Amino acid sequence: MIVRLVGLTIRPDLETTLVTDALSDVLRSVRLKGGVFLDARFTAPWAVNSYVTSEDCRPVLAMPAQIIAYHFVIEGRMLASVEGEPAIEVSGGEVVLLPRNDTHILASDPGVRPVDGHGLVRPAPDGRLARVRYGGGGAPVRIVCGFLACEDVRNPLIASLPPLLAVNVQEATSRALIETAMNFAVGEPFEGRIAASSVLSRLSELLLLEAVRRYADGIGGQQTGWLKGLKDPSIGRALALIHQNTAAPWTTESLAKEVALSRSAFIDRFTSLVGVPPIRYLISWRMETAKIQLLETKKSVAQVGYTVGYESEEAFSRAFKREVGVSPAPWREQHTSR
Repeated sequence: MIVRLVGLTIRPDLETTLVTDALSDVLRSVRLKGGVFLDARFTAPWAVNSYVTSEDCRPVLAMPAQIIAYHFVIEGRMLASVEGEPAIEVSGGEVVLLPRNDTHILASDPGVRPVDGHGLVRPAPDGRLARVRYGGGGAPVRIVCGFLACEDVRNPLIASLPPLLAVNVQEATSRALIETAMNFAVGEPFEGRIAASSVLSRLSELLLLEAVRRYADGIGGQQTGWLKGLKDPSIGRALALIHQNTAAPWTTESLAKEVALSRSAFIDRFTSLVGVPPIRYLISWRMETAKIQLLETKKSVAQVGYTVGYESEEAFSRAFKREVGVSPAPWREQHTSR
């Protein structure tokens, strides 16, 4: 049950815990923007096909290239499934996330024929969230639907996640903040601006952060990727150093020294866990950071290159073209016009 609060206060100790690891650094660096757009109430039996559209994201991003959908169950229970994956049951206080916004089915029970969820949406006249009211009159469930979106199709976070994730907010480290923000979403009219609220954007990020942390904790021993690397004290530290100071003149030797490993042991462990050698990962991340700056700032190409670790524009342009396939200036022009 959500406790109603008048305002929102983010305590410094909570904020500190959210930004001190490599996972938080990645989330912040890929500039995910989020919001809440729908208050849905169903009664059994019911089932809907669902996915988040670019129109749902419009108050936050005009042309999202990548969308993460989520559904927060306020009360009741439901089943969530995507094609080829087993359905999961989600109950009050739990959230289901779809990192790649796959078309999915939400339902009261197995075997109920789904209808098009978007056809059920009705705008609210008082500035609150859009609404869905649908079902057969049985057991009720209330769901709040939201999203995280970004304008760039490449980032290591999304590629490493399964199509469906669930989080129990009652067990989340940021439970109080999530509940406060969700109460803000479902309880206050904001004249159509609610989906773009910074509070709700923060809520969406917190939900994803909790989901990814739980998933990382449960990754099997055979899987690679930077989430797997985060669980290793030495490699997790190296990833954090790379993300916290991308422009530093890192070498394999300097990173190995920082995490108290020999050069060969560091390369072997990093490559085994993350899937690529450390300097290959560093270069890739520098280019992702550079793309964000090219899109979101007025810095010159040379200035962007310097902020990600290149002393000259020529060196940065060569590295960018090798990684992305086109030089930074035309890449910026192409994506800005889009």
